[in-house]
Amino acid sequence: MLRILIIGCGDVGLRAARLLRGRARLLGLNRRPERAAELRAAGVTPVSGDLDGRASLRRLAGLADAVLHFAPPPAEGVHDPRTRRLVAALSGARSLARANPRHGLKGYAYRQGYKDLRAWATPLVYISTSGVYGDCAGARVEETRPARPNNARAKRRADAEHRLRRWAGHAGRRLAILRAPGIYARDRMPEERVRKGLPALLPEEDIHTNHIHAEDLARLAVAALFRGRSNRLYNASDDSGLKMGDWFDVVADHLGLPRPPRLARDEVMAAVTPAMRSFLAESRRLSNRRIKSELRFRLRYPTVREGLKGS
Repeated sequence: MLRILIIGCGDVGLRAARLLRGRARLLGLNRRPERAAELRAAGVTPVSGDLDGRASLRRLAGLADAVLHFAPPPAEGVHDPRTRRLVAALSGARSLARANPRHGLKGYAYRQGYKDLRAWATPLVYISTSGVYGDCAGARVEETRPARPNNARAKRRADAEHRLRRWAGHAGRRLAILRAPGIYARDRMPEERVRKGLPALLPEEDIHTNHIHAEDLARLAVAALFRGRSNRLYNASDDSGLKMGDWFDVVADHLGLPRPPRLARDEVMAAVTPAMRSFLAESRRLSNRRIKSELRFRLRYPTVREGLKGS
């Protein structure tokens, strides 16, 4: 049975585990002993280790056939030492499948008589951020657009991408990177901001934003695991195509609250947190053509309105 190691057993990681349960043996890196029971209940065998401690990662070498890397970088700096340590630990692993030009879909593998899916799985799937593109002035963004991160948060993700792509190329391993925008769910939305009535930008000054439901992101990670092309980037975005103020309006409507007031950019910038200011400084519209054509992915929640009614 395929052995899959999940790095980052948070919301999306556990959603992916539920999708894979019974199809693979699931292992999860765990730095908090009190979470062990929760992981086991999700069908994940806890593996003690911490991305902030190199020595604790030695046991990862040879442990799995594929890795789902969902762990975030540290909160400071422009590099991701956690991914650097993970790559160092995996570099000694001989069990991760090497790139196979006959790589194909799980269903195709079964039809061809391949009972062992290890030859067909992408050894590593990483969830990055669409923030690595930087400000695109509202342009439509394909995966071929160069990464030009503007802030430290995005630079950390770009650093992780660079390390993983270099590792995959040198080691002959398959890698798929999902560049995710704003991840949301019914229990994961800007409810507090809307309840406070914080202002949004005037429509003519507003930025384009992008979203993906947490469940669809987990499903995309599984799709990339079995269908992703070697060393490939994917924009993990839905079809919503909203501006940020419109997103806040959707959340307000969902909660039965007044829609936030619309103000000029200078007034909004003075009223929001520094983190929100950094988001308001970038505008882009992600193309999701590649996930549909290459991963043959069908969104369960094509828009945020449908997603907020889901799980």
